[in-house]
Amino acid sequence: MSSPKVLFGFHAVGVRLKTAPQSIIEIYYEPTRRDARMRQFLDKAREANARLIEADSLRIAKLAGSHGHQGVAARVEEIKQVHSLDELLEQLEAAGIPPLLLVLDGITDPHNLGACLRVADGAGAHAVIAPKDHAAGINATVAKVASGAAETMPYFMVTNLARTLGELKERNIWVIGTSDDAPKTLYQVDLKGPVALVLGAEGAGMRQLTRKTCDELVSIPMAGAVESLNVSVASGVCLYEALRQRT
Repeated sequence: MSSPKVLFGFHAVGVRLKTAPQSIIEIYYEPTRRDARMRQFLDKAREANARLIEADSLRIAKLAGSHGHQGVAARVEEIKQVHSLDELLEQLEAAGIPPLLLVLDGITDPHNLGACLRVADGAGAHAVIAPKDHAAGINATVAKVASGAAETMPYFMVTNLARTLGELKERNIWVIGTSDDAPKTLYQVDLKGPVALVLGAEGAGMRQLTRKTCDELVSIPMAGAVESLNVSVASGVCLYEALRQRT
């Protein structure tokens, strides 16, 4: 059994209540908060027979590691969806579904990672991939920002990103990197087939080896004064263009 982790905020705890209530060990809530949102949340928690513990804001903040907890935190058992990227890709292949993957190179800010997981879930991506080094892992802040997507979106941290991209290419997954100086725009490429979209950190972009490993580079057209988008916004633009083409 893996060690318990902490989720906080209405979205993150609410999604766990909905998808896997049996994995919740206990929920801490602030009894002084009596608004409609808290009342609805507590009703759902009681329906799920979750163990409820009253706690003041400071205690919840200490547990969550953040003051942005909205008066709610939960200790939960970790849920494993698929054990490996290979297992996921084999499941998709067997079902005849072309993979749509988001690859993040050098995203160290947990807020950015949480937002990327959220947009990946919303656009129907099948997984998010990142290197073990120079990347944020899943923690309570990521789960809060992801609004429940940290629970539903497979997140694979790999030892060697360039090697993993090479393995994706061997599976006939087209690896498309984003770069400001790319000759083609996002809207000029076919995203209907098996695709891995690779985004780097804002400003720095992808590392050189990652860039070289891509099959193709595309840019996001910028019509205003700013030179680049936040990585989570750029992820949303790319993934939703893929979704548009696929539907």
